[in-house]
Amino acid sequence: MVVRVWARIGGPEWTVTVVRPEPAPGRPPNATAVLGTAGHGTPGRADLLNGLDEPELVRVCLAGQREAFDVIVERHRRSVYQLCYRFVSNHEDASDLAQDVFLRAYRGLKGFKGQSSLATWLYRIGVNVCLNRVSTKLPATEPLDARPHQAPGDDPARTLLRRERIARIRTAIAQLLRKQRATLILRTYQELSHQEIAAILGSSVGAAKANFFHALGNLKKILEDEPV
Repeated sequence: MVVRVWARIGGPEWTVTVVRPEPAPGRPPNATAVLGTAGHGTPGRADLLNGLDEPELVRVCLAGQREAFDVIVERHRRSVYQLCYRFVSNHEDASDLAQDVFLRAYRGLKGFKGQSSLATWLYRIGVNVCLNRVSTKLPATEPLDARPHQAPGDDPARTLLRRERIARIRTAIAQLLRKQRATLILRTYQELSHQEIAAILGSSVGAAKANFFHALGNLKKILEDEPV
């Protein structure tokens, strides 16, 4: 069975294609009602899937209803993409990483035990994918934050300085230790709590707070040591 997961994230449509065997016989109770209510691909089925909570979506997907994973992707595609973007600072690489995150999530869906939220689980996969695939040097591309539309009357020199400052900060973040970098991105850019970060990184809340504190200190030191 070929499953295509697609989404449009601020640019061209992208797809994730995976091949899996036919589902094993038997369906969980919640899946039966969904699968038997409407014909394949009908609006009634889509409405039912959209109305499910995430644990039910996972159960239905594991029971063989592949459209359930499309709903999961649609709900989380933006936040996963934004997380990946914070590690690489360009759309193309962030899109590739986001695809990899959802591909790994689909393949590993049986491993989701519901002990954390689906968002936390996807963030955990995303952080691991980004840390494992992103080099310690950020690509020499202009960050998204550094390319705002210049409003009439804006000082071009001031705009240029702001762009250079953003680029320096992102380059400095890339030099932090792995957990410090992830913690700083999750806390500062994704605005997650220390409790959420601890759940994503598999650490204690105290460790998450310490990583954030050390990340800020090291970031300041790196920026101060840079030649002007």
